[in-house]
Amino acid sequence: MDYIRDFDIKLEKEYYYAGEQINGNVVLDTIENFKLRTIRVLMRGKAHAEWKILLSGDRKNLKDDQYFVEKRQVIYGRNYPEHIPVLPRGLHKFPFSFSLPECSLPCSFESRPAFVRYYFKVTLDIPYASAPQGTKYFTVIGPHIDCMEEQYLKPIDLEDSRSTCCWCCKRGTLKLRGVLERSAYVCKETLKLRTSIDNQTDEVVRLVVTLEQHCEFFISKGVLGVNKEAKHVVFQYTGSNVKPRTKNNWYSANGLLIPPMPTTTVGICRLLQIYYILTVSLHSDKEQDIIQIQFPITIGTVPFRIPNSNQTPTIKYENSCSHVEGGLYLAPEFLLGEVYDGEEHYLREPVVLYKPLYATVDKSKDK
Repeated sequence: MDYIRDFDIKLEKEYYYAGEQINGNVVLDTIENFKLRTIRVLMRGKAHAEWKILLSGDRKNLKDDQYFVEKRQVIYGRNYPEHIPVLPRGLHKFPFSFSLPECSLPCSFESRPAFVRYYFKVTLDIPYASAPQGTKYFTVIGPHIDCMEEQYLKPIDLEDSRSTCCWCCKRGTLKLRGVLERSAYVCKETLKLRTSIDNQTDEVVRLVVTLEQHCEFFISKGVLGVNKEAKHVVFQYTGSNVKPRTKNNWYSANGLLIPPMPTTTVGICRLLQIYYILTVSLHSDKEQDIIQIQFPITIGTVPFRIPNSNQTPTIKYENSCSHVEGGLYLAPEFLLGEVYDGEEHYLREPVVLYKPLYATVDKSKDK
């Protein structure tokens, strides 16, 4: 619109937790007077899954949606008033306020098969022109997972062994034991892992620790629906060689740092779930994964703190690590009254250059 110099959506911050109140402003800078019937604001949280499958020799596009939040407000004017007010030229700010529901909300997430997005959509209802629209995305930090809960503080002790000879002679036995001090962490914390290796074989072995992100996507179409799985290596650590007939003990100390990435999301969204597995294994030059033990890891939103201490870790918010697709989101997206022209591209989900934020421990504030 040539008489609108600036149209923007401003929020107090870019990230929110479930139950928080979101305050913002619709900013309009106009260069002339014009009639404006209403300004409508929609807050929505939406999960969307979409990919192509091969069905009876034809490629078919399947998609599914799930909505978590949908609230609306009219912040200027009324719905279809008899007298349409005139908005004078100049800079105008129209405040709005919404509250997120106090329930488990999945975290904001971007990937090719599926995404979870939270956004505000503002529509200017102008009677004699197509309605300009603006969209502002924001990040939801969720679901609420407190790393201090008792279920996460119990150490996990796993052990496995393999023998190259018969068990009765107890020769050529390789043993691996791992103890994970707790099973839930916030990003930028260090995994607390202890391992012990008893190598009574004739081969040199080495410890390999791998943290993997597992993503499962679902579309409920047809009788059974379809699903897709993806797996990403978050980090991998390779230890030093353990010589034959020797033992070795290792502690992770500050070596296994968790990067910013999506929170564990299981049983909250029917279109996707995200979980993490820590695999501890022994490799040799001849064979990989001679012995393997696996720990479930929970990525939470509330950090661990030392019991009986008043010191609470400082939290900051960072973009996810590189395997989560997306770019840097700089400004709202705007649609200036586009009209359906019969082409399929109009029906597709818009490409959003937005990389969500995730709760991380601020190491710079540690004392």
